[in-house]
Amino acid sequence: MSETTTAPDAMRRSKPRLTFWEIWNMSFGFLGIQFGFALQNANVSRIFETLGADVEQIPLLWIAAPVTGLIVQPIIGYYSDRTWNRLGRRRPYFLVGAIFASIALCIMPNSPALWVAAGMLWIMDASINISMEPFRAFVGDNLPSEQRTAGFAMQSFFIGIGAVVASALPWMMTNWFGIPNTAPAGVIPPSVKYAFYVGGIIFFLAVLWTVIRSKEYSPEELASFAEQESHYQKEALSVEGHRQRGQRQLLVGIITVVIGLGLTFALTRADLQKELFILTLGTVAAGLLGIVAGALQKMGRNSNALVTVVNDFADMPGTMRQLAVVQFFSWFALFAMWIYSTASFTSHIFGSSDPTSQIYNDGADWVNVCFAVYNGIAAMVAFALPVFARRTSRRVTHMICLILGGIGLISIYFMSSPMPMLLSMVFVGIAWASILSMPYAMLAGALPADKMGYYMGVFNFFIVIPQLVAASILGLIVGRFFAGEAIYAYVVGGVAMILAGLFCLRVNDVDEQDNP
Repeated sequence: MSETTTAPDAMRRSKPRLTFWEIWNMSFGFLGIQFGFALQNANVSRIFETLGADVEQIPLLWIAAPVTGLIVQPIIGYYSDRTWNRLGRRRPYFLVGAIFASIALCIMPNSPALWVAAGMLWIMDASINISMEPFRAFVGDNLPSEQRTAGFAMQSFFIGIGAVVASALPWMMTNWFGIPNTAPAGVIPPSVKYAFYVGGIIFFLAVLWTVIRSKEYSPEELASFAEQESHYQKEALSVEGHRQRGQRQLLVGIITVVIGLGLTFALTRADLQKELFILTLGTVAAGLLGIVAGALQKMGRNSNALVTVVNDFADMPGTMRQLAVVQFFSWFALFAMWIYSTASFTSHIFGSSDPTSQIYNDGADWVNVCFAVYNGIAAMVAFALPVFARRTSRRVTHMICLILGGIGLISIYFMSSPMPMLLSMVFVGIAWASILSMPYAMLAGALPADKMGYYMGVFNFFIVIPQLVAASILGLIVGRFFAGEAIYAYVVGGVAMILAGLFCLRVNDVDEQDNP
């Protein structure tokens, strides 16, 4: 009998279940990662306004965050799938990203000018994404299907805890330690600076804990697990198949570039807001990628990394396509909340738009308090979601949570004092807990094991694209239709989140079919 390199089905084994503390250790790094994101989300608009940005400029300045995620995450996912060294497969990326992100967090609040702060946001967000992207694939690599919901829920718990403390840090610096929260015009308040310093230290130490205290399966071990046989099946293309696909990609790419250039020219003639160029130039960039990938396939260079990435994107599993719609509306709503929180709270609730005034900075601090509340609720709700999902389904659980979040966002419009806003943040926190876990738990079972990192990175497209859309059109919507009143961005975001909840019912959850 001849030997083969593939283990017989009888010899394939199930992936072992991990203990609570093993899941704890492998997720602990998210505590630090969320310190970085929470400080960024709650304070970058404040930094921009302090350095002289107008409220209508803020979405354009925030474009750094989604664009860096769009570029970095698929690349990191692609290469982490192909990495194996003494640190493992995903952990080298955790550590490198943490080092650079910690440095960026310390530099960001010392930006001397608006353009410097915008540039530092690019660097900081890219570094955070390098650390964060492999964490999602880490759960898919290490946990059996029946533990994935719990694994992503544990990540949600640490995200919530990290964001609670990080979001409240500037307020804590002022009210607990007496550090001033005001400064002369054009200077970042000391409370914000010290909060970023503390965040940088915690980011590095938390990620280092996961790197040291967790392990990874080697590629050979992963191949031996029976459940690594994915539902996702893609027939390999022949040389002629690649040539035909390349021809189609080339044609579609040319058409896309022409459309993008035409829209760019039309916007120039119409003299509309420059933020809309984000969408038109993004369309041109997507078309150029299609042209290059198509040309390479026609030339027979079918193993090129760009060709692989573009083809895998076109062949993504059906569950991923269905979740993409849910993610689009969910993250459009979140981005509307993040970029307009400071302007909404300070003007609509506190009644000031002057960054040098005490009442404005009190309102800006209240943003941090509200963000701490919704993240704290997310941390508490995280462990209840798997229980509720087992009694109903992950789709229904996610739907209910998103609808509650949308109601919470819309309700802010009807508030006239700070304290009732905390109830709205409770609803937002429930949605946030689900957004951080349920889509990934549904997605992981539908992905091929050897492309887990890449597809988790591509899934970020459906987080980034809605943020780019929000950055492009929210300034126009708020300025043209709502007389510059930022609070209406919350209403638009709330409607988007409710729509996301309704689209959950269309998602085909493969794991639920296997484990009814």
